[in-house]
Amino acid sequence: MSKRDFYEILGIERNADEKAIKKAYKRLAMKYHPDRNPGDKEAEAKFKEIQEAYEVLTDQQKRAAYDQYGHSAFEQGGFGGAGGFGGADFGDIFGDIFSDMFGGGRGRQRVVRGEDLRYDLEITLEEAVKGTSKDIKINTLAMCDTCHGSGAKAGSKVETCHYCHGSGRIRRQSGFFVQEQTCPHCHGSGKKIEQPCEKCHGDGRVHKQKNLSVKIPAGVDTGNQLRLSGEGAAGEQGAPAGDLYVVIHVKPHDIFERDGNNLYCEVPISFTMAALGGEIEVPTLDGRVKLKIPAETQTGKLFRMRGKGVSSTRLNYAGDLICRIIVETPVKLNEEQKALLRKLEESLEGKTQHRPKSDSFLDGVKRFFDNLGK
Repeated sequence: MSKRDFYEILGIERNADEKAIKKAYKRLAMKYHPDRNPGDKEAEAKFKEIQEAYEVLTDQQKRAAYDQYGHSAFEQGGFGGAGGFGGADFGDIFGDIFSDMFGGGRGRQRVVRGEDLRYDLEITLEEAVKGTSKDIKINTLAMCDTCHGSGAKAGSKVETCHYCHGSGRIRRQSGFFVQEQTCPHCHGSGKKIEQPCEKCHGDGRVHKQKNLSVKIPAGVDTGNQLRLSGEGAAGEQGAPAGDLYVVIHVKPHDIFERDGNNLYCEVPISFTMAALGGEIEVPTLDGRVKLKIPAETQTGKLFRMRGKGVSSTRLNYAGDLICRIIVETPVKLNEEQKALLRKLEESLEGKTQHRPKSDSFLDGVKRFFDNLGK
């Protein structure tokens, strides 16, 4: 079986420079590496093919021979063979690959940013709608005020770790395979502290309760998060602090229920007002307003009061207040009151125009049972 062209394997032009060759190799080697494709024979074969192409094209003599004679230049052991990996710096290229695969970086110190923190804040519906400010207390890791985050005792030295040379990572190479891990001597900081700070014991941070004032914008709702940049835990040995996320929880309200920017409430009215109509005061977040009740209003009727809901934090409009009418049945009637109701009921008997819902319901029930008996 004839071999594929080395330039074609790496997907590069024949005049590609060494930088372009390394870039193409790195991309393909990461894709087909056996550690990323366990048990995949096809990926393993492609990985070996990529290695062979890279080994030849990064060696000036081998590349010149390949450009002139093709694969035949390496038959019968010419130039030491194309598959021996004799001239390629695989330790260097694989160091870069494994750094990318496992999050490291050659020659770069590991900066451990402080942790992000969460604070759950309960507020009332009125506070959520109109906005407010809240003072909160959080327990966090703050920068040590004795060593100012360095972790070192005053007057002592902070030196570069000589095991990892400040990178915070140790690389171990076996053939062309490279493994990278956190430096066990400096624990990834890249620094070696001669005498640790007595207050923070070299960490650069101490436990502290912090008081903060949080501004709550108008229109927030349950689940909204407010991000306070840099108010999280301090980073190790002077590294940047994390952020604080304040999660909003709106308490249940005695009158209103919220759905987005709309508010809902139930408005009880008397039997007489439902029948004859009238006017009733209803609460809003801006105070009381009058709601006109038309005659013959039924339970469940909805009345919309425009703009009496919640103002949006993103859009320049307010939601509505939607009132659901509840016709209240009289309770604890005396005999005289009961007699009056019976007299009213007798006057309505047989007059369908006074009871449209009852009559339509009874007609529906009759049709249902008639159809059921067929």
